[in-house]
Amino acid sequence: MSQRIEWQQERERLDEVTARLRERIEKLAPEVTGLREQVVDIRKKFWEEVTVNTATDEDFEETFFTIKQQAAVLSERERSHRQRTQQWHSLNRLLPSPYFGRIDFEEDGLHDREQVYIGVSSFATEDGMNFLIYDWRTPIASMYYDYQPGEAAYQTPGGLIEGRMALKRQYQIRDGQLRNLFDASLTIGDELLQQVLGHGADSQMKSIVATIQREQNAIIRDERSRMLIVQGAAGSGKTSAALQRVAYLLYRYRDRIKADQIVLFSPNSMFNSYVSTVLPELGEENMQQTTFQEYLDHWLGASLRLEDPFDQLEYVLTEEAAPSYEARLEAIRYKSSEAYLDALQRYASWLERDGMRFVGIRFRDRELVSAARMREKFYSYDPSTRLANRVALLQEWLLKELAALERKEREADWVQEEMHFLDNDQYAEVHRELHKDRGVFDFAERWAEARERLQGITRGDEGDFDYAEREEELLRRTIVKEQFKPLRRSVRRFAFIDKTGLYAQLFRGPDAYREMTGETRIPSRWEQIGKLTLAKINGGELFYEDATPYLHLQELVEGMRVNTEVRHVFVDEGQDYSMFQYEFLKKLFPRARMTVLGDFDQAIFTQSTDLQQTDSPLLRLYGESETRLIRLVRSYRSTREIVEFARSLLPGEREIVPFERRGEKPVVYKAGSEEERAARIAADIAALRAEGFESIAVIAKTAAESARAGELLAAQGCEKLRLVTKSTPSFEKGTSVIPAYLAKGVEFDAVLVYDASSRTYSRESERKLFYTACTRAMHRLRLYSVGEWSPFVQAADGSTYETEA
Repeated sequence: MSQRIEWQQERERLDEVTARLRERIEKLAPEVTGLREQVVDIRKKFWEEVTVNTATDEDFEETFFTIKQQAAVLSERERSHRQRTQQWHSLNRLLPSPYFGRIDFEEDGLHDREQVYIGVSSFATEDGMNFLIYDWRTPIASMYYDYQPGEAAYQTPGGLIEGRMALKRQYQIRDGQLRNLFDASLTIGDELLQQVLGHGADSQMKSIVATIQREQNAIIRDERSRMLIVQGAAGSGKTSAALQRVAYLLYRYRDRIKADQIVLFSPNSMFNSYVSTVLPELGEENMQQTTFQEYLDHWLGASLRLEDPFDQLEYVLTEEAAPSYEARLEAIRYKSSEAYLDALQRYASWLERDGMRFVGIRFRDRELVSAARMREKFYSYDPSTRLANRVALLQEWLLKELAALERKEREADWVQEEMHFLDNDQYAEVHRELHKDRGVFDFAERWAEARERLQGITRGDEGDFDYAEREEELLRRTIVKEQFKPLRRSVRRFAFIDKTGLYAQLFRGPDAYREMTGETRIPSRWEQIGKLTLAKINGGELFYEDATPYLHLQELVEGMRVNTEVRHVFVDEGQDYSMFQYEFLKKLFPRARMTVLGDFDQAIFTQSTDLQQTDSPLLRLYGESETRLIRLVRSYRSTREIVEFARSLLPGEREIVPFERRGEKPVVYKAGSEEERAARIAADIAALRAEGFESIAVIAKTAAESARAGELLAAQGCEKLRLVTKSTPSFEKGTSVIPAYLAKGVEFDAVLVYDASSRTYSRESERKLFYTACTRAMHRLRLYSVGEWSPFVQAADGSTYETEA
């Protein structure tokens, strides 16, 4: 068949599918509107349709079932409206580009060749008998990603289906119009991806379902691994594959896993915004998104102010001259290690024998239960009882002690005084309690009592019930109970444990630390580390490197607060997490599978974890039999020229394969002064805007340098600059001035590295930060310097960049 005829047939088929989509959308629209109006109407009139009558048991039962019936009607309408709305949105998503791929498959034993068109969701004929479009997550669609034409197979719940793929075709469809089609073989989607990326970066990350490599498809559809590690080069599609993995899991296990049972730990809040539209675009609800910092803040509460990871990094990047600098670096490394985790485990065992610290319980300037008495009680329990169990026993004892003290306190003089200040509601509650104690629940009896009162008859007069005495007793009980409520609450929250003191106790000195933890190899600067840590704690603060260990010790003492509902945990920029943090996440989500995405060449934090070496501790977290490591080496984000330059910034050989998309070489420019550099950058920004680039980033090393760059560029007349800080909530198009560490995971049409001099980037520890800044660029990369170039630039392959005067 000629190419022209095939093109015509494909256009006709597309027109037919588009027409059917429009027809279905038009049919659904009034149903969606009608159901929404019904839901609103039922909610408004809910109680109008219900007669509440509890005079007799029969009336109460009838009222109960009326309410239940009305609630069932409302629930059914809401469910129908939700389903129709979801279907309507799904069809509207398909309309501009109904499908992106097609395979022709002939199953063994059958003689019919099935044409399988693949899109972001399924679409069938009205009778449901024929699928016009298959969702990319369906088992049959997996062949599109896993095979080239020839022998092929796919797994179904009923077993393996084998056969032959006769054709694999890819489409580019925009606004319902067929723009391009080609038959693919070994490599999936390279040509289409070239066109997609050539249009520039959008304000929100776009789905690249149509451009998944076989390795990316393995990430998306992996169902066996307890730990899936994805080590991918910058721009290799790690995050896209991960988000599509979420969409696949929600589709594949839609009866067992909901969106709120999947958690993504992302590098910062701006990144959350950057990826927020991807899952809805794929037809799924967004999973829970948070940062590890937000999680730590939540559990630490107001007890201690926590340094965030970016402040920690700012210190590492800018305070090299500080007297305590080397001690702080050593502390960060040690407190993030498995050795420190093991030391805390042994410390918890030591606390079972000695060293537990408690906070006495005080009430109205009196000590009800002293810390010494708690300690005595704690160590009176069976020594074989584990620490957390002993704490639970002590908590139970304290609650009983408070109950006894509460009863005793009712006779105190202050209670009589408080009775004069009770409000009407509290008095009413006491009278209800009086009725409750007498067992007066029957309406007839209550009415008879009211009649007796009206006639001036009281049961107290007959000696049956002394109201005054009983009322005072109940009032005293109410007053004391309310006053003791915060004490009971604090005991249930383990406030009687001196958690800060327990952690601070570790830093009394090297000898004490060895005794408490059994640790033989401790950092050489432990004395100085201890002083730094204690000074921070005494000021009501906590270093970032202490946060996870502090919470872990708290869990060892109080018992682990596990979350058994979460089934999948995704960690983006996983190289920036410590092994301590991974161990903590494993304990926190015991029923969850973990997917870790990262690039060790972008490991910019001191506590980074290697993701790819065979001796990486991360590979041992769940055991090698339950762990899978996938490497993505092809970089799609940047042009070949940018990838080749960035690769030459790294030492040794790196397996980073550039995508065949050509562009200009990176440009380096040396200025004579800060003002000259700012003028050149401002001119380059104007030129890039004139070319049509919508997302431009001026990337500085630190927050302070970003602020300075913004001021100098503004002085040069550069308008519409957006200064990005750690508190910036969302990603937006335009021209941004941003620290390198906040640009991780984000891409821009053009990147201008503000200062690539040796004054700014010279230490080996800064190489990966510099590499990260350069790899944010898709189409243009420019570097500027005042003075000598960074040694990383000097060592780069000179053929990979151009110098401008």
